[in-house]
Amino acid sequence: MAPSSPSPDSAGELLEQVLNPLLDDFAASFERGLLLLDHCPESVLSLAAQLSLEGRLLEARAELRAARALRAATPAPMALDMATIAPWHQLLVEVWSLSGSLRAAGISP
Repeated sequence: MAPSSPSPDSAGELLEQVLNPLLDDFAASFERGLLLLDHCPESVLSLAAQLSLEGRLLEARAELRAARALRAATPAPMALDMATIAPWHQLLVEVWSLSGSLRAAGISP
């Protein structure tokens, strides 16, 4: 007996159950990163690095909004390419690192 494939409806539901919380996490991390930068002294992260990170966070936030709008406008479930998600994940890691550096410096926004 061959294993059955999930129905398109259940596959779409699974995609939504996995992808929506992931996108929520990215959005929260981008906002957290911007908040951390508001409280970040140059002794923790140089001004140039702060401006670079801020620009990348703002760009990623806009990309995320666009991806959500596109997914909402599409009648069928739609995944996102790993080439889109991978840079967002890297930013998430940078935000975690900045948070740790701020804590180590005694700053907790």
